[in-house]
Amino acid sequence: MFALIALIAIIVGGIAVAHAARGHFQFVILGDRTGGALPGVYEQAWREAAADHPAFVITVGDTIEGGSDLTMDAEWGKIMAMLAPYRRYRIFFTPGNHDVWSIASAQAFEKYTKNPLHYSFDYEQVHFTVLDNSRSDSLPAEELAYLEKDLEKHQKQPIKFVFSHRPSWILQAIVKNPEFALQRLAKRYGVQYVVAGHIHEMLHYEVDGVTYISIASSGGHLRGNRQYTSGWFFQHTLVTVDGNSVKFTIKELGQPFGEGLVTTLSDWGGSGLIAKKGG
Repeated sequence: MFALIALIAIIVGGIAVAHAARGHFQFVILGDRTGGALPGVYEQAWREAAADHPAFVITVGDTIEGGSDLTMDAEWGKIMAMLAPYRRYRIFFTPGNHDVWSIASAQAFEKYTKNPLHYSFDYEQVHFTVLDNSRSDSLPAEELAYLEKDLEKHQKQPIKFVFSHRPSWILQAIVKNPEFALQRLAKRYGVQYVVAGHIHEMLHYEVDGVTYISIASSGGHLRGNRQYTSGWFFQHTLVTVDGNSVKFTIKELGQPFGEGLVTTLSDWGGSGLIAKKGG
């Protein structure tokens, strides 16, 4: 009898462990396509991303050049045609300032991407929240309110990501302020990763256990000194989730738009590359 109970305990315990460690998968983060798009870069970023066979792809915004209600439908149509070969992947879009600038452009974003302006989803043990700061340098109060409600409903998910286009948090992250609104919500509800685009530069900050990431470009023009070591390069980022472990692999594009260097998140800081690593 005791042997049977022990056997059941082992089996149940094994199931519990397997459940806790469930979910080995990979997904891709793509940076901005536009903001002075360089022809051919985004297409190559997609080819290289697809070669990693991710479970899905999530963007950080600025998919079209935008700015005109008269041309936005044509621009979205071209992008959707370009993405047609990759429709085997679920694509989650973040609204950027080049995507959304008016009521009509907001409606177009939702029509073509099939995503609301803000939304969330679960994949295995990870919860993702996508926020809309496309028309504000700050994170609007209504977005923070949405985030709090969303995180409260998904507290049980062990890993949490928050995406937005603009890095509204960057000045606070630079000074490592643990008391700004987004940081307080992240700490309260166990958000580990906050990801944005917009500035086209690869940067990484840690604030009291929360990781803040600025994703480098996937097509939008390179700014600053245009040096790789300063975070100015074209890339796609492969994220590997294994149980409660998360690993970021930042893959610079190969020729003709890069050298194909491969780094991890720990190689980057708030001023660019900390330690160069070949790939």
